[in-house]
Amino acid sequence: MVEGSIDLSVFNELQDATGSNFIKELVETFMEEAPGILAELKSATTTGDLDQFRRAAHSIKSNANVFGAHELAELARQMELSGLGSDQDATNKEIAALDASYERSAVDLKDLIDG
Repeated sequence: MVEGSIDLSVFNELQDATGSNFIKELVETFMEEAPGILAELKSATTTGDLDQFRRAAHSIKSNANVFGAHELAELARQMELSGLGSDQDATNKEIAALDASYERSAVDLKDLIDG
């Protein structure tokens, strides 16, 4: 079952394992840290730092998977695997799609923890 951008079976399993208070902490930490990771990803595209780009994409992917944000995780996975391409416009479009998916996921996660 999916609630917006979040797979509820994954989210509920995590909540059952960690408790409501701890999952709230996890979500809040993710929402505090993700904008910085997204900024690192963007910075890596301008500096051409492939390692930083892949690390940032990997972090987003891993965190998104924890909460069941499968679309966000898949976009980040594709970026992690493909790395920095020579087509800056294509990379910018991928980042814009990742940003939009993060925003949807953040709203849905906040709704879930706020009840």
